[in-house]
Amino acid sequence: MYWRTGAAYRKVPREENKASFRQIVKRGPPPGLLAFDGDVAVGWCQLTPREELPWLDREWRLKRLDPAPVWSISCFYVRVGYRKQGVTSALIAAAVKAAKQAGAVALEAYPLDAKKTTSGSFTGYVTTFERAGFNTAGCHVPQRPIMRHDLRRVRTPTP
Repeated sequence: MYWRTGAAYRKVPREENKASFRQIVKRGPPPGLLAFDGDVAVGWCQLTPREELPWLDREWRLKRLDPAPVWSISCFYVRVGYRKQGVTSALIAAAVKAAKQAGAVALEAYPLDAKKTTSGSFTGYVTTFERAGFNTAGCHVPQRPIMRHDLRRVRTPTP
């Protein structure tokens, strides 16, 4: 819920945040993707149209790069014991596919640049997104670029 409500997240009791998220899930569309190892959920990625995260503009002061109706990958969780095994990369690949199928023109992410900060990241790292075909499109603060993957189909001319 942090990515939906900003700083207010920390002021709300945990159970209330959980109940709010359950309502989002029930209302649909799904607010993200899950990664499984058999029957075990091992990872989560929040994937949603950016307009579902209005506090990015309000509290984080992350200005839109353009008026395009982009989707956002705003956070990850990977279960202990499954980290550094490609779960985040698999979630990013699935998010690109899902956003494209939903008609998004681009997918944004707000990862940390590990070369500029030693902070841990629940938003992923720049290098992981670069490997997935994302490019730096803007910058909020030096250690947290805005990365974007263009999802528009490039048509090749027919002979």
